Amino acid sequence: MTIEAIPFPHGSIDQVQGRALMLRGDDIDTDRIIPARFLKCVSFEALGDQVFEDDRLELGGSHPFDLKVHQGASILVVNDNFGCGSSREHAPQALMRWGIRALIGQSFAEIFYGNCLALGIPCATASLAQIDALQQAVAADPSQSWGFNLQAQQLTSAASSWDLKIESGPREMLLSGRWDATSQLVAQDAALKRTMADLPYLNDFVAPLH
Repeated sequence: MTIEAIPFPHGSIDQVQGRALMLRGDDIDTDRIIPARFLKCVSFEALGDQVFEDDRLELGGSHPFDLKVHQGASILVVNDNFGCGSSREHAPQALMRWGIRALIGQSFAEIFYGNCLALGIPCATASLAQIDALQQAVAADPSQSWGFNLQAQQLTSAASSWDLKIESGPREMLLSGRWDATSQLVAQDAALKRTMADLPYLNDFVAPLH
C-alpha cells in the first residue's frame, strides 16, 4: 500500500511518497506541535489547521507549514528528540491531519513515537550528519518528490538516496498492518461474531437464583 495524499492510512504500509519539508530545531515538544488550548476539542478533525499554531503566529506566515511551496507535503524531516514533553496524542493527530504521512529525524520521544505508530505514521531515524544533509537537500528543492521505502529503509529522490532506520518491531507492524487495530477487528468480523454467539451473558443469559 502506498500512501499519497489520502486522509487516513489503513492496513499494511510499505511506502510513503510525496514532497518533503524540513523543520529545524532540537527538542520540539508536543505543546509546540499542538498548543494545550486545542486539547479541549471533541474530535481531532480541526487539528490540522491548528498544528504549530503559536509558532506560526509568531513567524507571521513564514513558518514552513505556512509556505505555499510546502502545501501538500507528506514527509517531515526534523532534528533530535522531536515530540518530547507531554504524551498528548493530539500531536501526531494534528500532523497527520495537516498531511504528514512519515517523519524522519535524529530521534523521537518514546511516547510520541508510539502514538505515531498507532496512526500508521512511520518515524525513521538517521545520524545528525545525514539529517543535516537531508534537510539541506529538501530546502534546496522543495518541489522534488521523495519515496520512502520501509522494507528497504531508504528515502530516495530522482537525485539521491538515503539510508534510514526503523526499529524492527515497529517496521514489521507497519509492513504487516498489525499497527491498524481497527482493520484487524474488521478482518476478524466472522470470528468475533462466533465468539459473541457463544458468550452466555450476551445471549439471554439468566443468572441462577440463590
